[in-house]
Amino acid sequence: MHDQPPATCPAGATPAPGAPPQPELFTWEFATDPYPAYAWLRENSPVHRTTLPSGVEAWLVTRYADARQALADQRLSKNPAHHDEPAHAKGKTGIPGERKAELMTHLLNIDPPDHTRLRRLVSKAFTPRRVAEFAPRVRELTDQLIDGFAAKGEADLIHEFAFPLPIYAICDLLGVPREDQDDFRDWAGMMIRHGGGPRGGVARSVKKMRGYLAELIHRKRLDPGDDLISGLIRASDHGEHLTENEAAAMAFILLFAGFETTVNLIGNGMYALLTHPEQRARLQKALAEGDTGLLETGVEELLRFDGPVELATWRFATEALALGGQDIAAGDPVLVVLAAADRDPERFDRPDTLDLARRDNQHLGYGHGIHYCLGAPLARLEGQTALATLLRRLPDLQLATDPADLRWRGGLIMRGLRTLPVKFTDAQKTAPERPVSDGPSQL
Repeated sequence: MHDQPPATCPAGATPAPGAPPQPELFTWEFATDPYPAYAWLRENSPVHRTTLPSGVEAWLVTRYADARQALADQRLSKNPAHHDEPAHAKGKTGIPGERKAELMTHLLNIDPPDHTRLRRLVSKAFTPRRVAEFAPRVRELTDQLIDGFAAKGEADLIHEFAFPLPIYAICDLLGVPREDQDDFRDWAGMMIRHGGGPRGGVARSVKKMRGYLAELIHRKRLDPGDDLISGLIRASDHGEHLTENEAAAMAFILLFAGFETTVNLIGNGMYALLTHPEQRARLQKALAEGDTGLLETGVEELLRFDGPVELATWRFATEALALGGQDIAAGDPVLVVLAAADRDPERFDRPDTLDLARRDNQHLGYGHGIHYCLGAPLARLEGQTALATLLRRLPDLQLATDPADLRWRGGLIMRGLRTLPVKFTDAQKTAPERPVSDGPSQL
């Protein structure tokens, strides 16, 4: 999530005799295509201690079986208080600015029983029924955004489509008034542009967002609506013991964690389809015939093949433990590399091949265990709707640049393109197609 070149950080593993040399991690080349380096780690150092660009030392977990174990292991805490952090690593393992803004008490930073309590409160917004009710609004937003560039014959699908769609959707879900949603778009844009480089840019956006959320919570307490923030306030007022800081932190993390994952799902997914024309043609044919089955399995495959979250968020060992044959000390940070696990040949047949019809696909793109992504149903709805509508309304969509000229944001957790320039036939007079469905079937 940053625009500055990531530091070159050689990782300290001793390869087996005769093994190829270890690839460098966290370079621009690595950000463009990390999968060869992850294959080396899976084969030669599957639980691997390295120094990150921030200077923090952490363990990278790259095999599927180890990753699945780590994601569900309650000895690996989400609470940064368990990090045995040296002075130079202070504050470098979370979202910039969240400590000062008193936004630490969210689902990515806490363990049971607080995690159980807060997740139960907010999960009501992501039931299959609520997500299905939200589907028409997602379709409306999708068509409005395409209408905004359809007549030009060209667009940057990241900034003109994949980025604003989830921002506006989540703002609607939270209850942010329409007239204020562009402010959220600006703050979120600052997070994407500066997320892992100059942390001050993100911290300033977090501070502004925190101030706005405090004011919005006050307004919703006086005039509640049928939205998530009002629901959190009602729970607090009826004895669920939700503090204002917890309510603000919950709203913040749903926005912060929910928008960029979907930006990258749409961006990475569309890029994969554009660079795999046989798979793209197969999907377009199925959609033209009214068959959404390939769309549903296809989005899951895109999540596995080049998913929006490269590494799961931070975990910290609460006690000494063994993982993948390595001894992890109490206080050590552990990062599960979802992108590596989801291409593990021990788990997936032909893991480096994109197969939209893949059925045996228990990918880890949205995590596993009690921290499984709460917003996954909404992200799937947005991903399915966005990709299907683009392919239907702009059937001759193609890249407007050489793939080698595209640049990936070089952050630690997320994986996504900075831009995705495309061209297509002037589609100004193309009417929006009928809805794909009332929502994803895999909720």
